[in-house]
Amino acid sequence: MNTDTAVFSKVTELLGEMVGGADLLGIEITSGTTFHEDLGLESIDLVTFAGILADHFGTEVNLAEFLAEKELDEVIGLRVGDIADYVESKVR
Repeated sequence: MNTDTAVFSKVTELLGEMVGGADLLGIEITSGTTFHEDLGLESIDLVTFAGILADHFGTEVNLAEFLAEKELDEVIGLRVGDIADYVESKVR
């Protein structure tokens, strides 16, 4: 993963806000943190997060389009670092 630290930090900050604060989760969010297994988030949460990312970074960050290219097991195993890498590629 080659994600810019500022982008990764902002993605994790937005994710923490969405879930009511990373402290509530009781874990540190890292690039390897998975949305489903580690954070307990469902697909509807990814849809919500997609809107948050687009609001913050602009409509060129289209998480739904990114996810549509993935197989189901890839979506289930999606890591925070994967999202940060995607955002980074769109905002350069």
